[in-house]
Amino acid sequence: MSEVPAGTNGAKQVLGADDVRRAITRMAHEIIERNRGLDGVVLLGVQRGGVWLAEALAASIGDIDREAHVPWGSLDVSLYRDDIGLRPVSPGAVSEIPFDLGGATVVIVDDVLYTGRTVRAAFDAIGDYGRPEMMQLAVMVDRGHRQLPIRPDFVGRNLPTSTDEVVVVTETGVAIS
Repeated sequence: MSEVPAGTNGAKQVLGADDVRRAITRMAHEIIERNRGLDGVVLLGVQRGGVWLAEALAASIGDIDREAHVPWGSLDVSLYRDDIGLRPVSPGAVSEIPFDLGGATVVIVDDVLYTGRTVRAAFDAIGDYGRPEMMQLAVMVDRGHRQLPIRPDFVGRNLPTSTDEVVVVTETGVAIS
């Protein structure tokens, strides 16, 4: 296997950089196909892990359709989480949404889907910025263990894990520790 992503000491790499790149390209094609084009489609990366992925998806979509421009931004959901009293609140960063969400098809982008609570927080946060026509979900890794009835529309890889494992997703690969 290739080098394990940075910050994953003792982790086992399950996807390399080429695997991640191929998954991004496939998800970009699926986003175009599912939406029958790109009219009104915007990408919102959930801070922190989903932001680089949203940018990469936008770039990949641009490579597929050179005339298309898919706006992308970032969304900090830390203050919308339902577990604020259970763990310290640490805002990841400021939300940057340089476009109107009203009437748009918003593709929420995150690196890992686990319990579904971050996605639920993203739904709540987006409501404060506008009323999209539709919301879809794109994740690089779906690891199962859902606590809420949330299912992604676009998945890079389904990766069953145990609840005590940690999944780290970067541009250089996916590792489990």
